Amino acid sequence: MTTALITGASSGIGSTFAEVLAERGHDLILVARSKDKLDALASSISAATGRMVTVITADLGQPSGGSALAQKVASLKLEVDLLVNNAGFGAAGAFAKQSATRDAEMIALNCAAVVDLAHAFLPAMLARNSGGILNVASVAGFQPMPYMAIYGATKSFVLSFTEGLWAELRGTGVKVTALCPGPVDTPFFEATGTPKLRKTVPKGLMMQPRPVVEAALAALEAGRPVCVPGAPNKALAQLPRLLPRAFMASMTAKIMGR
Repeated sequence: MTTALITGASSGIGSTFAEVLAERGHDLILVARSKDKLDALASSISAATGRMVTVITADLGQPSGGSALAQKVASLKLEVDLLVNNAGFGAAGAFAKQSATRDAEMIALNCAAVVDLAHAFLPAMLARNSGGILNVASVAGFQPMPYMAIYGATKSFVLSFTEGLWAELRGTGVKVTALCPGPVDTPFFEATGTPKLRKTVPKGLMMQPRPVVEAALAALEAGRPVCVPGAPNKALAQLPRLLPRAFMASMTAKIMGR
């Protein structure tokens, strides 16, 4: 029996990871800031699957948040076999009008916490010669993202970091994959504070969380470094490799600036 730790587990892709992994026989450690939502999800999953679900409330955007979480896990005498670095958020709008404090918080959660948690749990996985790390990036990480410049940059970081880690760990029993979804039907759009953002998604690109999660787990099991669910999103991810980046940035600015 293995245990999966999922950050940002209270809603969206994170809660779907929890449901799918429990259905597949994993015990869970659910991490987010909202205790009420985590408790409700844990109760529902336990009742449906019989799996052990541990809830830990934490703000991973705080300095050394990942290290503090690892210490809490250790105090509970739990081992993490699969780390799902899903916690993160985005903000939309012109960079000059964004909050510098909020941007710093985004970088801390989307980037620093991912690295911090990998440092915390990878050594034990290597010692056991088994385990997995699934980092949630985005198709936004493949190209410049005007009007979501910081978010896109953080996801580029996660993608590059994961690919580098994947190459380092080849030949070990630890697998690493970056999940790079396109638009997913979750509260992410509304959480950006820009309700109209959802309307910028081209028709046919929006995916439901469960197929995205299932694709990610299949990619991790297969040992692939990157997973882009959905044929249209795969095509979009290739465009920046075929077209000039300045053109891609300008085209995206027209779409995002509507």
